[in-house]
Amino acid sequence: MKISIVIPAHNEEKYIGRCLSSINEQLLPDDLQVETIVVLNRCTDKTACVAKAHGATVVSNDSKNLSEIRNTGIAHAKTEWIITIDADSWMSKGVLAEIYLHAKIPNALGGGIRIKPERLSPGIAVGYGMMLVPAFFLGLSFGMYWFKKSDFDAIGGFNEELHIAEDVDFLRRLKSHGRKSRRRHTIISTESITTSCRKFDEFGDWHFVRIFGNPLRVRRAILGREREYLDKNWYKSKR
Repeated sequence: MKISIVIPAHNEEKYIGRCLSSINEQLLPDDLQVETIVVLNRCTDKTACVAKAHGATVVSNDSKNLSEIRNTGIAHAKTEWIITIDADSWMSKGVLAEIYLHAKIPNALGGGIRIKPERLSPGIAVGYGMMLVPAFFLGLSFGMYWFKKSDFDAIGGFNEELHIAEDVDFLRRLKSHGRKSRRRHTIISTESITTSCRKFDEFGDWHFVRIFGNPLRVRRAILGREREYLDKNWYKSKR
């Protein structure tokens, strides 16, 4: 079995090494092969050098649209099964082995995984709760997804009309597509990914609360109508 891991990366020199190391240190079944693809996005640092040093394939997309960036990486994948993860997140050692086991199930569709921040505070906990509680009831997840390329193609990939929350939209459409053939979407809970708290370090621990406390503005940002807001909170900081 072969899996491709796609990682969008905008000036990730300080973070992507930890992500790639966590991939290279996975406890893999003997017949699982892993291809890692880093999508360079307007990088002016040494992200490419770090990626190549960890054995990743490097491609480029200079748009300010995460859907386009993710779609570019997946277009270069040579495998049926795909994983997407952010450059400032890293996997526990059994993530790929768990995905391997779930992907072997005949009716497997794909899914997500449990996510946790690298540190906690009251503000971070409330911010994550604002996302994770509704996600739990909707059967959604954040941070990392795994799916078949054939299903990705069938639903049109990540929606390039969306500028943020493209991953949640993709998973919602993937689940809807899978229900038509009675295939199972799974959120892995026995393993996890950890994501950096650099946004909280930069904007304060109540950052998510401030952002999601204004849902109308978030909605406008999703549709690309708040370019300055997008640049500040997504494309200049995290990406």
